[in-house]
Amino acid sequence: MTTLLPLPLRLPLPLPARSRQQQQGAGLVASLAHSPQSGRLGEKSGGGGLLAAESAPADAQVRQEGGSRPASPPSSSGSADGGHAPAPAGQKPPLPRRPFPSGLSAGNNLKKMKPNKGKACARERDFVYKFSAGNQHLVLTVPLKFPVQENISHLHGRLMLLHNLPCIVENDLKQSLNKFVEEETIKDYDREAEMALEAVKSGKVDINQLADNWAKAYKETTLEYAKPEETSWDEDFADVYHDLIHSPASETLLNLEHNYFVSISELISERDVELKKLRERQGAEMDKVMQELGKSLTDQDVNSLAAQHFESQQDLENKWTNELKQSTAIQKQEYQEWVIKLHQDLKNPNSSSISDEIKVQPSQLRESVEGNGRIYEEQRLLEESFTIHLGAQLKTMHNLRLLRADMLDFCKHKRNHRSGVKLHRLQTAMSLYSTSLCGLVLLVDNRISSYSGIKRDFATVCQECTDFHFPGIQEQLEIIQKVVLKARAQRSSKSKRHHGNKNSGNEDKCKNIERNQSNILPGEFYITRHSNLSEIHVAFHLCVDDNVRSGNVTARDPAIMGLRNILKVCCTHDITTISIPLLLVHDMSEEMTIPWCLKRAELVFKCVKGFMMEMASWDGGISRTVQFLVPQIFRVSSTLTLTSKH
Repeated sequence: MTTLLPLPLRLPLPLPARSRQQQQGAGLVASLAHSPQSGRLGEKSGGGGLLAAESAPADAQVRQEGGSRPASPPSSSGSADGGHAPAPAGQKPPLPRRPFPSGLSAGNNLKKMKPNKGKACARERDFVYKFSAGNQHLVLTVPLKFPVQENISHLHGRLMLLHNLPCIVENDLKQSLNKFVEEETIKDYDREAEMALEAVKSGKVDINQLADNWAKAYKETTLEYAKPEETSWDEDFADVYHDLIHSPASETLLNLEHNYFVSISELISERDVELKKLRERQGAEMDKVMQELGKSLTDQDVNSLAAQHFESQQDLENKWTNELKQSTAIQKQEYQEWVIKLHQDLKNPNSSSISDEIKVQPSQLRESVEGNGRIYEEQRLLEESFTIHLGAQLKTMHNLRLLRADMLDFCKHKRNHRSGVKLHRLQTAMSLYSTSLCGLVLLVDNRISSYSGIKRDFATVCQECTDFHFPGIQEQLEIIQKVVLKARAQRSSKSKRHHGNKNSGNEDKCKNIERNQSNILPGEFYITRHSNLSEIHVAFHLCVDDNVRSGNVTARDPAIMGLRNILKVCCTHDITTISIPLLLVHDMSEEMTIPWCLKRAELVFKCVKGFMMEMASWDGGISRTVQFLVPQIFRVSSTLTLTSKH
């Protein structure tokens, strides 16, 4: 049978203003409960009060020490879980104490605390706090399990609230509780350390393995003992190139790159000529076979000849592809070794070969063969330049250019330069490793490849000159494809968990995404880096759909939001010049009338203006150059009506 021993103590102490609960229970209400497990009353470990400690038994107790008041009869409504002492007449009784579920924090009984992995077992100890209130001497006993996992401040607050302790002991109780927990925790650590040392002395633990673990931990967590980061070959080469391109040896570097460019261009020209001859010969053979079809030849003969032609083309293309790869690899290795050697010679002022290495003879410069059919036609460039100031209070100046040009004109090398010294990409080479990069936006489909459309033309331009700093375009696309597949798998698994109980429409959408995990969605883009293009360092491949050719594109269209994300990447990665297709198309069609062009241009201008004003919060307001391009065949003219004189 559970017995309660109420002690209705009321102390006339002037207490500061506290919460309503503590004002109602001003003074001290000491509730003692009889523990059915211990069967004893008034001892430190006994009692059935409530403890605001995680995983500790709910038996915190406040008892009177050396009191002489007679005990009142036990209350008939009290219990071991929540019994309370009856309050004197005219005063409200204290609020009932609510037990917490075992293993949950009293501060938040819905959130489990993180377990301490460093302790193998829990030890229980009693925290004893003695204090006096007038002529009363009271003792608070709280059993705690070590390691203590709950917040000490929360535990202290719950003890003050649930036991109606006076505020005059609040600070002293908190200090005593913190000191007790700290001392007992240190004792546990010391005890475990002694056990670990005894294990090492007795041979239970391999001292060599222990030393290796300690050394590894220090190297991974302490900067003083960590190994210095070793710079990669790419970083070293980038620093060397940046130094040389800003030195008198820059002309030599550019001339050497131009010679390599001419060599690769000649190989590509030979490849194109052979492929053209092969297709012409195969076309003539197919025409003869088609004439004999139904007479002496059957459909099977035609199919067999077509298969032979296809295999011949594949063999020839593979041959030239391997030869180009081998040539570019050799050029890249020779170029990097020569750059490193030249940089070392420049550091040595006594070297006599420096002047010979950086001296350029006009006869050494190779010029591309004119009339080979691969010189790009240069059309007359139409452009307008503007300077604008954007911003609410702190305005930032930006440069805008409106050009009639093809997007790939910023990528192609000019082959008809006679000097070879002042190449068109001089400024591009000097800013390759700087904070003033140049980029452009290519509108592509949802497939990450280089087999059709502008992607194929862009890849052809990239392959005409060896990239001495970054991987080739095909290698970068393969890496991007792997990243996209990994991201799609993660999103698909997350979507399945999130839409597990959705309708069939969402299931069909998920199946459609699963079938095309290698493709990207409209508004998404991938980035390629280049050092072998004429005026471009970075290419943004923005995925768009056929909707951009219609007239219902809005500011929330995926293509427009993709432009916003591209501008944000420009702000965070030091890209100060960006070229954007103004009409969100690379070529014109019949449905793109003058009203359509005006509406599309106004939409892009307004959206880009808003994005540029938003840039101030991204990069602090850095001046940038934005180039808006319209296709080459773009022209604005009025119709001419012809009438007869009669």
